[in-house]
Amino acid sequence: MKSVVSFLQDCQVGKKQVCRNLTVFPVLFPAVVEPYYLTLEQAIDSGVLVVTEVDASGNVNRLKLRNNAKKAVLLVEGEELKGAKQNRIVNASFLIAGKTETAIPVSCVEERRWQYDSKKFSSGKKVMHASLRREAQFSVSESLSQGAGHRSDQGRIWNNISEKSQRMKVKSPTMAMSDVFEQYETRLSDYRDAFHLIEQQVGALFAIDGTVTGLECFASSDTFGRFFDKLIDSYAMDAIESADGNKPEPSVAPGKAKAFIESLQKAKGERHPVVSVGATISFESRIAKGAALADGQTVLHLSAFRKEEGSGGGRVGFQRFSARRSGNSIRDFIVE
Repeated sequence: MKSVVSFLQDCQVGKKQVCRNLTVFPVLFPAVVEPYYLTLEQAIDSGVLVVTEVDASGNVNRLKLRNNAKKAVLLVEGEELKGAKQNRIVNASFLIAGKTETAIPVSCVEERRWQYDSKKFSSGKKVMHASLRREAQFSVSESLSQGAGHRSDQGRIWNNISEKSQRMKVKSPTMAMSDVFEQYETRLSDYRDAFHLIEQQVGALFAIDGTVTGLECFASSDTFGRFFDKLIDSYAMDAIESADGNKPEPSVAPGKAKAFIESLQKAKGERHPVVSVGATISFESRIAKGAALADGQTVLHLSAFRKEEGSGGGRVGFQRFSARRSGNSIRDFIVE
């Protein structure tokens, strides 16, 4: 937990960016950390990572990975894998060592398909919507605390996707999470276009309807840049659902963002083994719960969500890598 606290203490909160009912506070980290790994999307697109069903029959909650690269591969909690017998998401963040083959815990996000449409998985280039990531992360943390590994509540995930589809009036023959994103692509692109990366940005705090709902951070600004649009989509999907055109857009004071991070600095944590390299650190403060992937003292990925029901849960709601940087100095973006 010391690595998580140290990382958060060194982070700074930047000036907020706003689009409708979604507010984003950039999280800045002064140290330059060069990624010594490939992301899942990089590895699959270049052909060095092969992801398949565990065998011909398949297993809903496990997939087989073969990393043919010398570099490790970073998998991020909630990332989508498309193809094979049904689409899945990664249950937690993992670092898969180079030149290894392993099985990882996953969850299904396409309930009504169980037949091959491809032999190998491709990157879905999406991250599960934030409110469902929150539920999934909390259930995985509970499983870890019971010594049952990185297992999610699969039924809860299917129910959430079904209910989300109904509320957002999306009809999907296979109940695929990706169909919801695709139907709302035009509105999601409006949110993506409204936000931009700044220098030294390694993460972001997200607020919907005036309430800080989640935090997302990486050790490397390069890695965060590759996930930036995916994470905007993840939260924007919930923001779209909860938007009310008849109400003025709520303002979020910088103090709320700082208070969220300060709460996590006081959190109690627990370390758990992972499937390849590093460890999962689950932690909980008075107002939030989260999980981090640590490789030694380096926090490669951290995510945290507000605990209270209704302020980031069932009713709320992060594709492209485009580092839309402004020309301002880093000092122009620090919240004093």
